[in-house]
Amino acid sequence: MKKIKLLSLLLLLNFGAYSQAYFAHYRSGETSYNKKEYKSAIESFTKVLELKKDHDRALNLRGLSYQFTDELDKAIADFKGATEVKPKMATYHNNLGKTYFKLKKYTNAIVSLGIAIERDKKMLEAYKTKLYAHIAIKQFKEAVETGKLAVGKAKSADSYYNLGVAQDSLMLYKDAVYSFSRSKFYDSKKVGTLIGMAHANLKLGNTVKALEAANKSILLEPKNIRALLVRSEIFKIDLNFQKSIDDVSKVISYTDEVKYYLLRAEMYIELGQTQNAIQDYSKAILLNKEDYFAYYQRARAYEKNSDYKSAIKDYEQLKKLSPYDGRAMKLYDDAKKRLYELNKESNNPEIVMINPISSKEGVVSIPKGSLLYTIKGQIKDQSKIEFIKINGKDAVFNKDSLNPVFELEFNIKELDMLNVTAFDAYQNSETWNYKILETEVNAPIVKLMAPYASDDGTIYLDDDAPTLYVEGKMNDESLIKSIFIEGATASFILKEKNPSFSATINIKNKDGFTITAEDEYGNKVEKKFIINRENIALLADNPMGKTWVVFIENEKYSSFASLEGPTKDVTMMKSAFAKYKIHNIVHKKNMTKAQLERFFSIELRDLVRSNQVKSLLVWYAGHGKFINESGYWIPTDAKRDDEFSYFNINNLKASMQSYSKMITHTLVITDACESGPSFYQAMRSTPKDRSCNDWQATKFKSSQVFSSAGYELASDNSQFTKTFANTLNSNPNSCIPIEIIVEKVKTAVSKGGTKQKPKFGKIAGLEDENGTFFFMKK
Repeated sequence: MKKIKLLSLLLLLNFGAYSQAYFAHYRSGETSYNKKEYKSAIESFTKVLELKKDHDRALNLRGLSYQFTDELDKAIADFKGATEVKPKMATYHNNLGKTYFKLKKYTNAIVSLGIAIERDKKMLEAYKTKLYAHIAIKQFKEAVETGKLAVGKAKSADSYYNLGVAQDSLMLYKDAVYSFSRSKFYDSKKVGTLIGMAHANLKLGNTVKALEAANKSILLEPKNIRALLVRSEIFKIDLNFQKSIDDVSKVISYTDEVKYYLLRAEMYIELGQTQNAIQDYSKAILLNKEDYFAYYQRARAYEKNSDYKSAIKDYEQLKKLSPYDGRAMKLYDDAKKRLYELNKESNNPEIVMINPISSKEGVVSIPKGSLLYTIKGQIKDQSKIEFIKINGKDAVFNKDSLNPVFELEFNIKELDMLNVTAFDAYQNSETWNYKILETEVNAPIVKLMAPYASDDGTIYLDDDAPTLYVEGKMNDESLIKSIFIEGATASFILKEKNPSFSATINIKNKDGFTITAEDEYGNKVEKKFIINRENIALLADNPMGKTWVVFIENEKYSSFASLEGPTKDVTMMKSAFAKYKIHNIVHKKNMTKAQLERFFSIELRDLVRSNQVKSLLVWYAGHGKFINESGYWIPTDAKRDDEFSYFNINNLKASMQSYSKMITHTLVITDACESGPSFYQAMRSTPKDRSCNDWQATKFKSSQVFSSAGYELASDNSQFTKTFANTLNSNPNSCIPIEIIVEKVKTAVSKGGTKQKPKFGKIAGLEDENGTFFFMKK
């Protein structure tokens, strides 16, 4: 017993000594850290961690010390260790995120800072660093969202300033001006805020306010580089070039950097002050003798001054610098051409074909079916041209001009080759042989995906934003050369057939926009779209979200009797829907089987995705068949007694499954035939009345089908459609659920003595959360 007591006493003494040791090292490390003696602090915290590996505070403080000694990878390891020991400590995640940011590992930084914010939603420093990490990887929308969250937590000069920076990055300049003004409200002397206001106002074209803000920022900090550069840009826009140059000169007086000399040199070139530009290029080269771009630009400036010997020296220097740099090689290739022109007194003529265009070497493209055609081009040469012949005939041109344009009308019906020969005054000659390629003459076809445009080119907007994202597809037999949307160049892949395109355009105070496109053979299209903003207020309070109606109207058949009823039915339903909050109506007529399959599997899917449709109603009016417990829609090219040529509406369900996750409410109405048990699940009981105030019914998913079952071929007088439309028209309430319409239609149809037995149920296989489809009145 005495031995046991003695052993316990020894263990207690050892533990106490152990604890005292690492506590002493920790206190020593803390003292060193506070004194900014970071290497000493690292040594002390390392001793603590040798005794106690999971000491989270020691890991955190050693990580901070590593930051100050610029050992960022070691700092990362320590902050990770601290978060593993105490994952709920927001500070540790924040320090980890900030270190990732310093290492330019922005994605990792965003993750860690996001965790820090989850742990402590008032940690403003984490919001700020996360916002700038998003900006660094061009996630501007996410940066704006982060900025808004920060403002929501604390309204301050810094939080509004950071939000303004994010909005400016996203080109939301009007919003940025507001945020910067709020930042100024909290701190009227915050220079960054004033610079931000200046830049955003400049982008909005308000140079007066931009200059006012820039002047205030410079008054507070006369040597602020950003402020001076922004003001220089404002002066340049206002055509006050001398003041613009003066501000860049002030920047150069405060910081001797190459880029600012190059900037001022470019400004001198624009003003025609080439000698001043040469002096700035020379200063830039003095600061960095390996800057090949400065040599190239100075050579160009020497040329403008007709100092060709100095230009040649710079081009030769560029040659020495270029072997291992791709961009320098490209500049040198250009320089070689210039050297050739400067040194040689005579060159062979060069040709530029204007009409027809030579899309590739040795080939010219002429529209198919051409007979008389005017050949037109330009000969480029240092000397005057003596004569130009096309297939042996003299072309018309001005012999007294340099680089003359020539032309000659030809009967090209029997030609397959084009030969052009040119002689200059020094008998330098060149002959070009072109194979004639006949090209298609059809203009490209514009197909707009987002926003959706009706058949007459009308676009119904969701909101009143000053900009609009436009997405679409261009169809053409040839490659597309250019696409412009309201003058802005659209983004598309040049070498892709039938390319998709997109662009964000300014639509403020505009009632439409134009898309122009040209293919590689000069065939052009210009399509105008009308902007309708009536639906903005309509959608603002619609719990069903963006609601679309798709009509499939089949009336002209090749093997079945043609119908007049579908046209009447669709017109009747359009009139009824006009009283309700329907954002867009897509009207398809006389569709073949292939067109039905493509529309539901691809086209409608893309439209739903691009336009963010939330509620979708599909209405079919036309012939139908009910065979072997399956419902069919009859395409216009269907053959009698050929089941394979019919459109099985189970295929409709299969197609809609691919985009049902994007849609909250789906309703299929088929005024043709019974859907079939595999398409829907019949309701087991009478549907209960639904209320528009029932948030579950409007927000939870619904997938429903309503069919005029019990017969096959359509008639020209549909009691089903008539009652459906009348119920909508006579509805006195602010909304009406589909269940009420179903009961009205069933009652009316049963009284009409027809064979119709309408059926209503859920679509089997599509997600349904017991929501329902409401028609919301305007």
